[in-house]
Amino acid sequence: MFDTFKLEMIDLPETTLRVRHGGAGPPVLLLHGHPRTHTTWYRVAPLLAESFTVICPDLRGFGMSAKPDPDDDQASSKRAKARDCVALMEQLGFERFSIAGHDRGCYTAFRTAMDHPDRVQKFAALDGAPILDALERCDAKFATLWWHWFFYAQVDKAERAILADPERWYGGNAEAMGEENYQDFRAATRDPSVVRGMLGDYRAGLRVDPLHDQEDRRLGRKIQCPVHVLWSRRDDLEELYGDVLSIWRPWVKGDLTGTGIDSGHHMAEEAPDLLAAELSRFFDSSAEDL
Repeated sequence: MFDTFKLEMIDLPETTLRVRHGGAGPPVLLLHGHPRTHTTWYRVAPLLAESFTVICPDLRGFGMSAKPDPDDDQASSKRAKARDCVALMEQLGFERFSIAGHDRGCYTAFRTAMDHPDRVQKFAALDGAPILDALERCDAKFATLWWHWFFYAQVDKAERAILADPERWYGGNAEAMGEENYQDFRAATRDPSVVRGMLGDYRAGLRVDPLHDQEDRRLGRKIQCPVHVLWSRRDDLEELYGDVLSIWRPWVKGDLTGTGIDSGHHMAEEAPDLLAAELSRFFDSSAEDL
């Protein structure tokens, strides 16, 4: 898995991240979602590494990266994790970079592009919509399909339920995920500190992250770089929102493009060739500007 990539723990001003990086060319930062770790990219990253320098961290609170205080919403906020992204890329020698985020990683990538417009060249949003929009559009359908958002906010109860039977809770298998990726995921989802760290991401998503989005909207801030939105056609974004791009349009000043991919939710594992091709096409034209 990740042949020719380097794996290391990297100390940053606010945290320590487990990071896999390799390839050569313009830098691309890939952010995983819940309940995965960076190894979810094991089939996509080598394809992109043929043309790009690819960096795949475990987000703060996830996998083997450091865990914030579970009672500190600010430490689990997407704003804090965006600072991690910028600091990580600086440490690896990149002042500007492109970024892709899937699921919960999409929210960190969104915040990185919003808070650090001078650093982010392009942003690919995978299977996500801005948190504030999701909450404002919350109805019975959303609460039925995405009920876990609100359950994960219940302190202590969610931890107890998940850790009592993580295999039943999260599922997953080596045949679908790949043996090494599955073992990494399996270790993470059975570690109480990781489970608390992942739940902290959701709790911040209901408490402080929407406040940051509200402030951006009030001040008229928008994402300055081009944005490419990809969603899994066998997941539920289209069911919830119909025109997925319409949710993103008010947040984006620059070019906005997007399409659905024939995949279930974990597109990096289920449709790696399609995803890598989409990301490669989108990020390729940024090379001349870096």
